[in-house]
Formats: sequence, C-alpha cells, structure tokens
Amino acid sequence: MTMHSRSNLSGRPQQNVSGWSIRVRGTVQGVGFRPNVFKIAQSLGVAGIVLNDGEGVLIEAWSSEEILHQFFQAIQNDVPPLAQIESIERFVLSDKPAPDSFSISESVGSFAQTNISADAATCNECLTEVFSPFNRRFRYPFTNCTNCGPRLSIIKSIPYDRPSTSMSAFVMCKQCKEEYDNPLDRRFHAQPNACHVCGPQVKLERMDGRGMFIDSLTQLDEIDATASLIQKGEIVAIKGIGGFHLACDATNEAVVSKLRDRKKRYHKPFALMARDLDVLRQYCSVSIDEESLLKDYPAPIVVLEVCTDKLVAPSVAPGQNTLGFMLPYTPLHHLLMKRLNKPIVLTSGNVSEEPQVVDNDDARTRLKDIADYVLVHNRDIINRLDDSVVRIIGGKMTVLRRARGFAPSPIALPEGFSDAPELLAMGAELKSTFCLIKNNRAVMSQHIGDLEDAKTFADYQHNLKLYTQCFQHVPKRIAVDLHPEYLSSKLGRKKCQQANLVLDEIQHHHAHIASCLADNDWGLKAGPVLGVALDGLGYGCDETFWGGEFLLADYLGFERLGTFKPIALLGGQMAVKEPWRNTYAHLLAEMGWARFKMDFEDLELTSFLEKKPQALLNSMLQSGVGSPLASSCGRLFDAVAAALGICRDHASYEGQAAVELEAIVNRETLDEESEALAYPFAVPRLNGSGLPYIEPLAVWQAILGDLLLHTDRGVMSARFHKGLAKAIVHMVEKVTLRDNERFLQTVALSGGVFQNKILQELVEKRLSALGFKVLTHHRVPTNDGGVSLGQALISAAIFLKRQGD
Repeated sequence: MTMHSRSNLSGRPQQNVSGWSIRVRGTVQGVGFRPNVFKIAQSLGVAGIVLNDGEGVLIEAWSSEEILHQFFQAIQNDVPPLAQIESIERFVLSDKPAPDSFSISESVGSFAQTNISADAATCNECLTEVFSPFNRRFRYPFTNCTNCGPRLSIIKSIPYDRPSTSMSAFVMCKQCKEEYDNPLDRRFHAQPNACHVCGPQVKLERMDGRGMFIDSLTQLDEIDATASLIQKGEIVAIKGIGGFHLACDATNEAVVSKLRDRKKRYHKPFALMARDLDVLRQYCSVSIDEESLLKDYPAPIVVLEVCTDKLVAPSVAPGQNTLGFMLPYTPLHHLLMKRLNKPIVLTSGNVSEEPQVVDNDDARTRLKDIADYVLVHNRDIINRLDDSVVRIIGGKMTVLRRARGFAPSPIALPEGFSDAPELLAMGAELKSTFCLIKNNRAVMSQHIGDLEDAKTFADYQHNLKLYTQCFQHVPKRIAVDLHPEYLSSKLGRKKCQQANLVLDEIQHHHAHIASCLADNDWGLKAGPVLGVALDGLGYGCDETFWGGEFLLADYLGFERLGTFKPIALLGGQMAVKEPWRNTYAHLLAEMGWARFKMDFEDLELTSFLEKKPQALLNSMLQSGVGSPLASSCGRLFDAVAAALGICRDHASYEGQAAVELEAIVNRETLDEESEALAYPFAVPRLNGSGLPYIEPLAVWQAILGDLLLHTDRGVMSARFHKGLAKAIVHMVEKVTLRDNERFLQTVALSGGVFQNKILQELVEKRLSALGFKVLTHHRVPTNDGGVSLGQALISAAIFLKRQGD
C-alpha cells in the first residue's frame, strides 16, 4: 500500500491498546471523508489507516478502548458537508499489530457498494479565492475542493479517484499536487483539483467560424467578454458542469423571442439565473425556505412567485405567474454574473425536446443555428445533467425534476426491504428515469427526458450502461410499466429475454403510489393506504387508459376503489396536443351537441367548435376508433382550460393548459370560505362495475353559464380548483368508509396533476382537517420522474413475498 500522509504519534503509550476495524458506507468518497478521519485521529492520538474501497471507507484504528469509543463517535458527529453516512460498523482487530502512526492509503478496487456523490455548488472558501486578486486561483473558473465541484458529471467508474474521471487528462502542477497530497488541506484528494497552470481552460468562439477578438469586449478574460456579449443582446452557448446552456439577457424581449424561435421552444418557461438574492428579489418574492433552497449545495432552479417591482421579458414565461430562478453554482457562473445587474436566461442547450448538448464539437454543430457565440472548455462531461427543479408546496420542498445536485444520491429503502435483491426498474416514457436496487438502497438516475425522442432514448441507454458499470449492478429481475408500447418497457422485456431474468409488469398508477410511500419511508408491512393518483395517462389493468385513480394500495398490490369519469380521447395522442378535443369530448359526453348548441349558441366557444370536423369526430366517437376512453384528470384540466380560451388550439409542451389555468387563479375567490363558489362535482357509480366516479356534468353547466355571464376567467379557474379539491376529498371520504366506519387513515397523493401547488394544498388541507394523515412527495418527483422508484419497490416486495412463501 502506498502511504499518502502520516501523523507521527509514535510517542504515545503502547499498553492496553485495542484495534478496531470500522466500515463506513454511504456517500463517503470524494467528499473529504478520509482527511476528516485523519484529523480526528490526529487530535485523539489514534494510530491506524483509512482508505477508500468499493464498499465505501475502511478504517483500521488502534488506541485505548476509551479513545476508540471517542473516535468512533466523532466520525459520526463531525461529517464533511457533502458526506452522508448510511451505516457504520465496528469489529475487533485481534490479529494485527498496532502501527506507530495514522495514515491515508491509496484506494483499492472491490465489489462496488459505495455511493457516487452529486455535483455540488461552489463553497464560500473557493469563491473567496476566485475573487481574491492575490490568490493563485483568481478568476479561475474551475476552482473546487472536497466540499464542492463536479462529481457525477465527470465520473467514469468507482472508486472515485482522478484516473476514474475526466480530470485524468490533466496532470496536476506542483502546487496543486501538494494540496492534493496534504491531509490537512481542504483539497486533499479533491479529484477535480486544478488551477490556471494545469487545469481545464475556457475558450470563446464565434459560431460562424470567424476569428474572435475579445479585446473590444473586455480587458479581463473570455468569461467577462461573454458577459459583454450578453449585455449587447447576443445569444451565447455556455458549457457548464453537466451540459451546455443557452444564455441571453432575460429583460430583452427581442433577444428572448429570437431564442424561442431558434430553439423551437415556443411557450415552455425558460430558467433564469441572477447574480445574487438582491437582484433576484427585484423580480420575485423569496421566503426563508426558498432562500435556503437557492443557497444550498444542490443549487436547483426554485419556482418562485412573481412580484411587481421589475419584470423580465414577457417571452421568458408566457402565461405564468411564477419564474424558475437559480443562483450561480460554479465559479464560471459567478465570474459571468459578477457585473450583470439583470437576470439572464439560462436554458438547456438543445433544440426543444432533444437532450442537452455536452460535447464541444456537438455544440458547434447542433447549436450553431441557435447561438451566436459559444464558450467552451476542455473538461469532458461524462454524464449529462439537467438542472434540478424544486418548489415549496404545502410548506415543504417538493422536487419536480431530480437531476444535478440530487442524483445519484441514494434513497435508503424503507423498513422490511433489507433482503431485496439487485433489480432494475425501467421507469416511464415521459420525464424518464430508471432505478437500481442494491444493498438496501435505491439509486435513481438523473432526469433523462421523454423517450419518444430518439436522441433522448439513446441517452437513456447510455446512462443505464454507465450506472450498471459504476455500481457493478447485476439485476436478478426487471420491473417495467404495464404499457405495451413504452420504449423503456420494451427495452426491459428484451433484457429479460436475453438474460433469462424475472420480469415484473407494474401498473402505472400503482407505481406512482408506491413511489410516494417510499418517499415517505413507509415500511413494507406498514399496511395499505388510500392512494390518489392523478395524471395525464397510464395504461390500466382493463386495457383502457387511467388517469384519475383512487387505489387501496400497498407495495404488493392494489384495488381500484374509485375513478374519474371515462371520456374519449379524440384522436388518441392528438387529444394531448390539442386541448379543444377534450372540451368537445366532454361536452358531447355530458349533454350532447344538440343540447349544448341550443343552450349556448351565443358562446364564442360554440362557433370555434363548429369549425372543427364534427362529422369525423362524431364518427370516431361512435365507432371507438381513434378515441379510447380515459379516466384522466389531466385531460379534464385541458378541457376546462380550452373552454376558457386558454391554450385551446395547441399545447406546445406537456401540461401547458393546466399550468396556465393554475396561473390565472383569482386568489380572493380561492381564499373565500364559501363552499357555494366551488363548482359542483357529483360522485355517482359507473354502470356495470358499480365503481364510484367523479362526474363533472354540473361543473360544465356552471362553466358554460359563467361564460355566458362573461365571468372573469381567474374567478372561474378558482371555482374549478376549489370544486375539484372538494370532489377529490369527498371521494376519499366515500371509499374509506365500510359499515359507516373509516377503515383507512392515511392518504398518499401522487401523479403529475399534484405538481399543481394550489390543488395539492387545497386537498391536503381538507384531508388533514378531516383527520387523515396525508403523504406527499418531497425527495422524488410526483410526476413520471418518480415512477421508477415505485416500480422498484413493488418488484422488491413481490420477490420478498415469494421468498417468504
């Protein structure tokens, strides 16, 4: 073993010396854990060794029993900022002699049971160096230490050492190597450690290939020149930590509109970056909790309420009353934003719906028609990472997109799953992730995207291969969505056939509820809950489409206790992209065209729908061809929004109509205590099955009446949200009663519809007032990004049940 550093403690007494082997598992590599152990050992006079291996960190320590107990406790109490201890065990060493000192050893490879830590925002110490003119890292954009910087984005395999990262291409200079080798330095074994002399460099280029002369833009460097270009109204592609971004002045409507046209992202909100909280607060209100999220190590995009002090360009977030802001999280971003007193757009570097660009040559090709300039650097990005997105809902952080800063941090499995085998869950089709189960932990991939895009599906397969290699994962079974056409499911079935593995096909909404249970550490034997799963679409057990489900569920199975009224999806997938189709289908299902036209002929909505190919649409409805039934809450939102004239013709991104309907809610109406303002849903039973369902007939009559009265759309949106929340709670009350007694006390809320802050808070408040315990998502997305976790836990539960039998 090569000894990296030693603490000379040979003068301590040798009598009554005991030896302990201490095994630490968790996120303990690449986060300063070993030097921290070294310092603790040095302070207590402990001899021994600490090293990284495939299981985590191994410590062998010798001292008196009393000192060893202090040492063991200090390791757990004094943890570096990015480290997370999942388990720590100690064993007596009886067959080894005590060394004379404590040392830090080279890493050794073994069976991979350790974690890969997530990328972390620049720490204050590094930031101070970057802006200190007399520091050797002054204005160096890749400054980092063991407390911050890239991790997952640069790693190729574990253990996490420099040769296993994209920093292997850079040989450290003498000064950096001294820091790297010094256990008392915060850069001890900081694998991305570098400086101006030996590390990665940036380069500003014109996209048209002509020469770049930065002297006319700045007297400093290429990053400052990039800031000048943004101020001048240019669009610049910037290589970050997990991929390229496209940047421009967020207050310049002309350039923001140009970016939308070039990127082909016509309505979906752009993410923003502000230099600091002082700038950000000019545009959005920021609570204490939101400030904490903005400044935390993951440095996510935080969805914030708009205030009226200053406004960004209208095209930044059309139809919204919120903005997604983040603060600088790398030295490059801090340097870029230093003299920018306005926010910038910082959106993913891609054509809409494609994966974010990570490669320099790829950026020069794929982004040349979008950006005018590109700021590249020569540190390769191994793992593509989008920015994570979070929002405070119900007073707690809710992750909407789990990527940079969060992935691949593991999630400890709930009680009862310790004997779960290695397995792989393939996730859903939209907002796709996958999930590995190993060593009593769930490791979810970063957000990958919608697999309908070929490049995204290729990226999904690339990430799957990389995670399998890094975690030396050999699944015994694979879980897939029940949907026969999901690409992730087809791939999972193919893998099972090739390797002769067990296949578990998991119903989509059951996976949603299981994901929520796992997010709340609900034990395997903790009993069933009433799961409310509301989303756009999921393949049902009856081969129809579901999307508004009330399930008596645990990890092992479920029973469908209630649903939303099944309504035809006119044109199938076209109904998702053209919200007016859902309005038409609802109106015909509720009252028929003749009655609708007789009662509401004067409405603008009527004349709009009359211009559509009604004969064809009616034929589709009558034959059932191209118009499958769906009990979808998401499509109900689309139908109502389109009736109000919101996003009626075409939705350019998933959920656009629902998002814009939420944004216009009149707060006074929403906060009014009168129940009479809520649109009136009913809860009858379906013919045949007798299943209770949420019936919107009276709601449509009220909506159309309000349209005749020219009622404010914000008031109508508020009435709809209040009515829907009331109906959901009424259904929960109805299906949790048996013999007039409540037999379930816990309700789990999941599915993409619960990204709606207003609806989730209304439902949660009403249920809590009735004495229900309410489980919601916090660490894992409530949308399809969390489905893979639910699939994995269900598959594990099935295995454990069969083992028990």
